[in-house]
Amino acid sequence: MLKKERQAFILHQVNLHNKVLSSSLCTEISVSEDTIRRDLQELSEEGKIIKVHGGALSHSFNEVNFSTNGVYSQPEKLKIAQKAIALISNGMFILTSGGTTILELARSLPPQLKATFMSGSIPAILEYMHHPNIEVIVIGDKISKNSKITVGSEAIAKIKQMKPDICFLGTNAIDVEHGVTDNDWEVVQLKKAMIESSKMVVCLTIAEKINSTQPIHVCDLSQIDMLITELDATNSLLKPYINAGVKVA
Repeated sequence: MLKKERQAFILHQVNLHNKVLSSSLCTEISVSEDTIRRDLQELSEEGKIIKVHGGALSHSFNEVNFSTNGVYSQPEKLKIAQKAIALISNGMFILTSGGTTILELARSLPPQLKATFMSGSIPAILEYMHHPNIEVIVIGDKISKNSKITVGSEAIAKIKQMKPDICFLGTNAIDVEHGVTDNDWEVVQLKKAMIESSKMVVCLTIAEKINSTQPIHVCDLSQIDMLITELDATNSLLKPYINAGVKVA
């Protein structure tokens, strides 16, 4: 693979998953860590990514306040958000993770909605605070600087005390065999607690992430109640998930 092609692949992975690990890129592209390190450095110097220890982040993922202009697949994520909002009723307690799809959900909530939203995602919390009728509960006190989300034992303990009506889970990767996977250990522990505490678990993901995997297991498909993508529910890509017992929308 030529350098130009390699860096284009890296940039696409960063935009798609918001965060990538150098070790995973080495395996996927079959090059050395030194090569990946140089590529990430060059892309960072060009302002295309943010280089961090062990990998890289997208700009939209790293900013607390960001416009929709820089969001990867923003129209698709907006469509997903609209489908998710249809599940929410007045008086509900809603638990959300972080990620750019969750941000689209937060920004699209109808002004007349009266509900309580619980989250550790700093960008999502800021959006919920702008809503005229939303009550906001902040989870935890330790913040992951990279993910802009609260993590650690305090956050997990608080989640375990809750019983939300719906948990909307921003999804990094999902496939039939491995279920939901991610690449951030602390965020995965948070998501596990969210799934265990919630009455209904809804995964939000663009179709491009379907049938992909990341290194760390979050949950099996049996723990998911619904999968929402921008696709029509009859799309053949979703059939294996329907066969596995997951509702799709």
